[in-house]
Amino acid sequence: MGIMNKLFGWLKGKKKEANVLCVGLDNSGKTTIINYLKPNDAQQVDIVPTVGFNVEKVTMTNLSFTVFDMSGQGRYRVLWSHYYKETQGVIFVVDSADKLRMAVAKDELDQLLKHQTIMNKRIPILFFANKMDVQNSLSAVKCSQLLGLETIKEKPWHICASNAKTGEGLSDGMHWLSDQLQTVK
Repeated sequence: MGIMNKLFGWLKGKKKEANVLCVGLDNSGKTTIINYLKPNDAQQVDIVPTVGFNVEKVTMTNLSFTVFDMSGQGRYRVLWSHYYKETQGVIFVVDSADKLRMAVAKDELDQLLKHQTIMNKRIPILFFANKMDVQNSLSAVKCSQLLGLETIKEKPWHICASNAKTGEGLSDGMHWLSDQLQTVK
């Protein structure tokens, strides 16, 4: 597979680079998702809550992402907006098993979408309805309804059911995001 990626990259030219902001409430699985996307030898065994933010590189066939993994703790959410200007894509992670905080996640999403910098950009937003393996978790459709995603008209968006520990749903979502970022001029 590595040779095919190199060949494809050589035929298509240099890899495109993009800055992606990964946000969501604390304990939604953002860091676990990003950890899973890294090569096996770069993955961490123990994941600890993010304080502030982490920066990671994720590479796909013809696209390299710099992912800003932002803490979802209340006191750090104000930092998210400092990264909007340089962002070409957003990954918004929700804990589909945390029904009580779905309204808080919606409020944070609404603030993100209403921010002047984000409002004026047509950036793709990938939603991961994470922790689908947890009993009584909400479906991706139900998460979409509770977050009001159908009201997002000015930006391409996509929601994937996911399990960050096993990687289920992550590849589909990241390929969608990669396709969207490839078309951004």
